[in-house]
Amino acid sequence: MIFTPNQAGLALLQDDLLTRGVISRRIFAWFLDLLLVAMLCSAVWSFCLVFGVLTLGFGFPLFGVLPFIPLLYTWLFVASPLTATPGQALLGLRVRRNDDLGRPTPLQALAYALLFYATIALGWFWLAVTLVSVRHRAFHDMLADLVVIRARALHTPLTPPPAFWNMPSGTAPPGGTAAA
Repeated sequence: MIFTPNQAGLALLQDDLLTRGVISRRIFAWFLDLLLVAMLCSAVWSFCLVFGVLTLGFGFPLFGVLPFIPLLYTWLFVASPLTATPGQALLGLRVRRNDDLGRPTPLQALAYALLFYATIALGWFWLAVTLVSVRHRAFHDMLADLVVIRARALHTPLTPPPAFWNMPSGTAPPGGTAAA
């Protein structure tokens, strides 16, 4: 399909409406989620310690669940109806499918979580791809076929406002008036 300049411009405008300010919000959301995961891990660690002492050491293998808490945290919240971790939700972000902006499937959410932590383990450099990619997607977003968008964009029309008499099209919108 060949796009005319107006169609290509509209697509870029829609992408901008979806992802304006997403990179900085994702960074702050990650710090909030890091704090929440740390609090959750400390609570689980305390439980495992008390349970291990009360069971005379038989409960200490429960400490093995601690490394999986961040993965479960990300996976279960992204797969939930909220479609975002609590940090992302507090900053007005949602994780959606890239093709139709629908809710991610549980398998996509699992891939997103696994690939996110793999990306962090491989180095922060790999997250810099968000600066140059379309819709500011990181590698784990691309591989899971997801996109992080502003929640507000889900409830607003993705078309530009209609042109008035002083706009380049020179026509008033349907039902609009040309008088100011």
